[in-house]
Amino acid sequence: MAMTAYFLVKSEPETYGYDDLERDGATVWDGVRNFTARGHLNEMQVGDQVLFYHSGEGKAVVAIAAVSRAAFPDASDETGRFVAVELKPVRRLKSPVGLADMKANPALADLKMIRQGRLSVSPVTAGEWAAILKMAGE
Repeated sequence: MAMTAYFLVKSEPETYGYDDLERDGATVWDGVRNFTARGHLNEMQVGDQVLFYHSGEGKAVVAIAAVSRAAFPDASDETGRFVAVELKPVRRLKSPVGLADMKANPALADLKMIRQGRLSVSPVTAGEWAAILKMAGE
């Protein structure tokens, strides 16, 4: 059995926030047009855990989602080069974890989301995952 992997996805809450994911029960995470992020989508397996980060307004990790369908062709991509995954909601964090707090935490110094801020999908190590959950009061 494969080990659970951890990821972080970013979305502007006014475009598609965690409230929308809870309402919908699942969503296709598509529209990613960065080759590095595409690679991360391709790595995602069913059951992998995903931090849901609100960019734009809020700038905080607010919830946990899970991969419910591994990478498949992104129907919104006419070139056929990009993929999508399906995510389902798991739960809100007890407290959102803001970007400034994450940047100030030495345990998150190498967090890809901070080091490569334009990435909308990035991996998270088990240690980073634990640090963020601890910051959320989990």
